[in-house]
Amino acid sequence: MKALLMAVGFLAILAGCAPATRVTLLPQPNGRPSAVEVKTATATQRVATPYEVASVSRSGGIALEQSNAQEVQRRYSGLLAVQPPGDERFMLYFVVGGSMLTSESEATLSGILSQAVARPGGEILVIGHTDRVGTVSSNDALSRQRAYAIREMLIQRGFSPLRVRAIGRGEREPAVQTADEVDEPRNRRVEIVVR
Repeated sequence: MKALLMAVGFLAILAGCAPATRVTLLPQPNGRPSAVEVKTATATQRVATPYEVASVSRSGGIALEQSNAQEVQRRYSGLLAVQPPGDERFMLYFVVGGSMLTSESEATLSGILSQAVARPGGEILVIGHTDRVGTVSSNDALSRQRAYAIREMLIQRGFSPLRVRAIGRGEREPAVQTADEVDEPRNRRVEIVVR
């Protein structure tokens, strides 16, 4: 009986030491940095390194430790196997000054749409961009025009309008940095993000 009580006591001590919650930061597929803040009533910790683990105790304390890809795969293989696929990104390019696709982009559009259709659920974000030729306000309008033109193509191909959002960024996020009034074909684009 005494041995049984000692074993139960030992298990109770172990249970008290086990974390109530564990947060593991996975690396982003695109390599961009990411972070998460873990908060309890008594502590706050920022988790900002891939495979860093925040273990939250039952008392609310947070301990940080570093793990690695192999350990995370071993421990969470079941969860990792069912995670949704990451974003898919596609680029389409435009001729100068309008919302007409280049012939190369026109040729790839069907393949991009087929890939997007094959992906279940989620949303599609269409982000329009321009080069730096013209005024900021005219480029804002042109980038929206490009994004909405591609949005309409997606809707015509059977995507629900509720799933497709279009926005314009104008000349603010160039793919290639240039001076003002420089004609850069790689900046005249629409980015399609399928989530």
